[in-house]
Amino acid sequence: MALSDFVNTFGTDLKRRYGERVHKIAINAGLSCPNRDGTKGRGGCTFCNNASFSPSAPHPPPVADQLEAGRRVILRRTGAKRYLAYFQAYTNTYGDPRRLEDLYRQALAQPDVVGLSVGTRPDCCPPAVLDLLASLRDQGYEVWLELGLQSACDATLARVNRGHGFADYRAAALGARARGLPICTHLIVGLPGEGRRQALWSLERVLDLGTDGLKLHPLHVVKQTKLAFDWRRGEYNPLSMGEYISVAADLIERTPVWVVYHRLTGTAATAILLAPEWCSRKWIVLNGIEAELRRRGTAQGAMTTSASPPAGTDGRQVAA
Repeated sequence: MALSDFVNTFGTDLKRRYGERVHKIAINAGLSCPNRDGTKGRGGCTFCNNASFSPSAPHPPPVADQLEAGRRVILRRTGAKRYLAYFQAYTNTYGDPRRLEDLYRQALAQPDVVGLSVGTRPDCCPPAVLDLLASLRDQGYEVWLELGLQSACDATLARVNRGHGFADYRAAALGARARGLPICTHLIVGLPGEGRRQALWSLERVLDLGTDGLKLHPLHVVKQTKLAFDWRRGEYNPLSMGEYISVAADLIERTPVWVVYHRLTGTAATAILLAPEWCSRKWIVLNGIEAELRRRGTAQGAMTTSASPPAGTDGRQVAA
């Protein structure tokens, strides 16, 4: 058995809809973040060293060159020949809509790119940018808005210096929903002051608003962050791998089967990762989640009651 026998994974979902593998290629568009440039704050979130998500240089190569580099790696690794351009680094809806459209269209100009996955903050989703993304989706492209919520608890968001609250997420989610844009919500497990109860509560609030996808990340400590100083002083203790696997399984059980899991763990490069060490070993964690679900005799949706998605909550476009 495979993890996809227990969880509705994004890779399997894409293969079902496109009839072949579709793989993400991470893009650094050279954009900024309002929590770094002084608009909302400076220094960013306490856990954020963007190299842990995108190790590209501050002045990245052109989008087409990044896609070509990613294409070469993926062809060798998985053989996939169709791609989503994943605008990942920093805040990818933060800027002049005309510049953003140019960046998005540079990616979509590649004949093997079927769409976009755009990572951003909930407080950076103005109507003009949502309209832009919706217009691209209306042209037949796969378009996902990835909202980095991390926690639905405002006290936690303030503690880690996010610079936004749950109300911003609500506004962004409802704005995307009104335009038929599918949402993938990012949640971090193990944030300072949070445990299993808070993780379950965040999931419940997100599901109540309606989300099409989820990404789970264990909080890891990387170099050159405020969290790294807290960890060195003994003021933050990361989750053990067993604790994370147990909470992840709890969340999966409570997630309706029509919600797609884009990611079930997160990793950081060993060059910058401080703790926990297991966050450098993706497949050990994924295999652990599969084993835990098998041990429980459960799967995604096992602890939900709805048999079908509410009307209008699944905005994904099925490929022809």
